[in-house]
Amino acid sequence: MNALTVWTNQDLSSEKLAWLQEQILPHKLVLTTASAVNNLTVGSEDVACRAADVVFGQPNVDDLLAPNSNQWIHITSAGFTRYDRQDLGDTLRTRQTPFTNSSSVYDDPCAQHVFAMMLIHNRQLLPSQSSHAKHEWSYSRLRPAERVLTGENVLIVGFGAIAVRLTELLTPFGCNIRGIRRTVTGDEPVPVFPIAELNNYLGWSDHVVNVLPAGPSTDKLFSIDQFAAMKPGSAFYNVGRGDTVDQEALISALNSNHLGAAYLDVTNPEPLPSNHPLWQAKNCLITPHVAGGMQNEMDVLVDHFLTNFRSFIANMPLKDIVRTLGK
Repeated sequence: MNALTVWTNQDLSSEKLAWLQEQILPHKLVLTTASAVNNLTVGSEDVACRAADVVFGQPNVDDLLAPNSNQWIHITSAGFTRYDRQDLGDTLRTRQTPFTNSSSVYDDPCAQHVFAMMLIHNRQLLPSQSSHAKHEWSYSRLRPAERVLTGENVLIVGFGAIAVRLTELLTPFGCNIRGIRRTVTGDEPVPVFPIAELNNYLGWSDHVVNVLPAGPSTDKLFSIDQFAAMKPGSAFYNVGRGDTVDQEALISALNSNHLGAAYLDVTNPEPLPSNHPLWQAKNCLITPHVAGGMQNEMDVLVDHFLTNFRSFIANMPLKDIVRTLGK
């Protein structure tokens, strides 16, 4: 194989970039002059991206649509909302250009984040923290409220890599787990149903976990009717995208005590303004879009790309191929 050019706009340290260049030799690493600030930020247009054989980062969609030399595109996020367009999907399918994401990097931390939230909820850690701050010994109030996950019903909406990993974490606890996804494949590890049946299972659930991406079909999917259909006192978790939730409806469900709690790692907008009413909603814990974070995130991210890169140059199957762009 002739030497390839690998373009990236990923914001990496100089040491990590040098290591990446070393690992891909004899192929060439091409750096953009305008790195993407983070995985949520799209990069600027760059003619060097169009000339590259391999794209690694958060490329501008216009570069991918333009006539180019791209043979494979790998993005540094699990979410691919900005790329989930009919025109781009059609273009890449016509060119037979594979498009991969980094879902294998972020499935474990995101699943562990939800799992931690579920334990926080069931074991009454937030009320205990409040009692601690007041120096109150709240034994008689908190002990009867403590719960275990054993036998509880968990509905995971958006049954992809994060949901599979969360299922693995929850299985030893004896939870009853069901999933909802856009396209049911039949090989999921738990019973999974099409998204049209979402409302049928909300009343069954003690925990509703939202892992949905943003997009026209999911915009404010969780709204007044969905929160009303949920079991009174149930908990709602969101590590998908803030756009998928009608936040006014969520606030109303929390403040009326219909929902027991909400645990949100994503909101709309982000960052969430300091005066936003979500901050004041009852029993609502917000984390600042950190569910995918981990102590060695960049190492794992680059390792994942390199594993796929070696497969690419060996003409072997790639991991985390996204086949549904624009569908």
